[in-house]
Amino acid sequence: RSISENGETLRYILALGLRTLTLQTGDEYRNRIGLDESELAVLIGSRAVTELHHQDRVSALEEDGLDAVHSGSESSQPLLDEYIDYECDIPEEGLETVLTQERDRQFLYAPVLACTIDHLMAATETRRGGRYILPSLRLLSSDLVIDEIDDFTGSDLIAIGRLIHLAGMLGRKVMISSATIPPDLAEGYLHAYQQGWKLYAQTRDAGSEILCAWIDEFSSETQLINDNGGDMVESYRAHHAVFIDKRVKKLNKQPAKCKAEIVECREEMETLEFDEEESKQQQYFSIIKQAAIEKHQHPHTIDQQSDIAVSFGVVRMANITPCVELTKYLLQHESGVDVEIRAMAYHSQQVLLLRHQQEQHLDSVLRHNEQPEEQPALLRNEIVRKHLSRCKAKNLTFILVATPVEEVGRDHDFDWAVIEPSSFRSIIQLAGRVRRHRVGEVNKANIALMQFNWKAFNAGDEPLKKYFNRPGYEEKVILENHNLNNLINIADIKQRLDAIPRIKKQDNLDYTRSLVDLEHAVIQSELASYQRFGPESLQGYLHGAWFLTALSQQLNPFRKSEKSTNLFYVYDPESEQYYFAEKNEQGHPVNRESILGVSHVKLAEKEQQNLWLSRKYGSALDQIAEKKEISKRVASLRFGELNFVARDNLQYQYSDQFGLIKI
Repeated sequence: RSISENGETLRYILALGLRTLTLQTGDEYRNRIGLDESELAVLIGSRAVTELHHQDRVSALEEDGLDAVHSGSESSQPLLDEYIDYECDIPEEGLETVLTQERDRQFLYAPVLACTIDHLMAATETRRGGRYILPSLRLLSSDLVIDEIDDFTGSDLIAIGRLIHLAGMLGRKVMISSATIPPDLAEGYLHAYQQGWKLYAQTRDAGSEILCAWIDEFSSETQLINDNGGDMVESYRAHHAVFIDKRVKKLNKQPAKCKAEIVECREEMETLEFDEEESKQQQYFSIIKQAAIEKHQHPHTIDQQSDIAVSFGVVRMANITPCVELTKYLLQHESGVDVEIRAMAYHSQQVLLLRHQQEQHLDSVLRHNEQPEEQPALLRNEIVRKHLSRCKAKNLTFILVATPVEEVGRDHDFDWAVIEPSSFRSIIQLAGRVRRHRVGEVNKANIALMQFNWKAFNAGDEPLKKYFNRPGYEEKVILENHNLNNLINIADIKQRLDAIPRIKKQDNLDYTRSLVDLEHAVIQSELASYQRFGPESLQGYLHGAWFLTALSQQLNPFRKSEKSTNLFYVYDPESEQYYFAEKNEQGHPVNRESILGVSHVKLAEKEQQNLWLSRKYGSALDQIAEKKEISKRVASLRFGELNFVARDNLQYQYSDQFGLIKI
């Protein structure tokens, strides 16, 4: 209730990290809370994604299918380039002479704004130009809620701290939300907010104290934290610890949905029989496949019509290329009398339209009902039934091989998981997709953790390097070893695998020998280290006058990563062929196939038979073009988008089933 005079109306921003999560949240707000298009605006930065998500509600784009190109001086350009889903009359008084574009006014005036956090970061990240104006105006009049806060890492966490500091300076309230918030993350952001609020209070008739609230699924508590001689952090830390202790006790009383065990990689190599020509990667994949088949044996469902034991599992791989290579390996599985496998790769480097089809299927199948007398809805799915009808084995397991895109924003419910570890956070996040909507405790381990991730396994006895990074927290320090047996508490994960080690920090951190302690140490160093006075850390940024400069933004920019390339998989009606292209300034496609060295491949017959979901880009384009009443070429220029990081001197391979990967 930020600017409401009567205190009965609501105005805030809900900022999220993923486009899909933003769209899902918009749906939840409309369906469960009852907000309509005049009260809720949803902004994700891609009209094509919004159209696919709301195919019957969003109007079509221009008939030529090309993006509009703005002309004129920079001051006449819209402050917001992206499409915003909002329907309401905007008042014609106030800022209409400054905000000349409709979408800019929608962004500012909507009572509740759900958007990817990228659209707000310009308020603190802009170093030149006027891109900071619109998000700053919005933040002047809106409270801020940041969802799934601990899904950000490294420079992104520091950049978000700068945004929270600005919100404090503007006198707004801030809420951070996640089921797995580490204590140093909460404390660091509280101190950043307090430093901003102190400046606000000094220029207003306002007290320096801050009302803090802790909320979980069990209870909520509030406490007024005073800034008495710099003791605010200590006071907050004590109250936070008490709340977390209560939460841990209650979590320990809950039935354990997930229990884990470690798959011994090198010992397994000695017991499994390998072909002499098998590569080291194939040996690693063989161990994963064996673990998946073993996990299928316990948490499966008997199909009432065929009497086949069916399970749905996920194998988490850290990077895209091994994810696709493992999927290919599983598709080569020899179907015997014991078990058949249906596999599918899921990662970010896929054409938008095909990824949408895939996510639609997964969202419809990976649900679970708790009525034991009923046939589960997932077994009534048409595609699943086709696989069951031609299965000749007694067991059928569906395996989704996924990168970290599965960890956040996907409301999926799997029977079991095999995890290639990158961090303890990644293990917890993926475990949140196992038995997600089910109740009751499991009797056996339903999650298998690989003893080594692929990089460490492949390195063997070579000198220690960083293997739990990209993704992971092993950037500035190197662990003493990379054997998961020595990095996590095995006894604890056998009893339950949950977020307790992440939300409660031990007193003495052994960050070179513990995966959990490493994460706590890194977060503390980045967000809650009060002895650092330079702009490279969050607390250093707040010290002195660094927050008045743009140096921290250069040292720790938001979305610090390699520059990505936006391609479109374009249909050429003359040759009836497809090619990857970039759009020029006029929005026309420019062929980039030869520059990127893209080769197009098709699956072998055996791979196609064992594929969980078969997709064809041409057929998908025909369907969407007919529905939108546009040409197939225009459809490809709108929905054929693919975003990836292009690297020099690399060749790429594309298929409808596996997406675009480096070779």
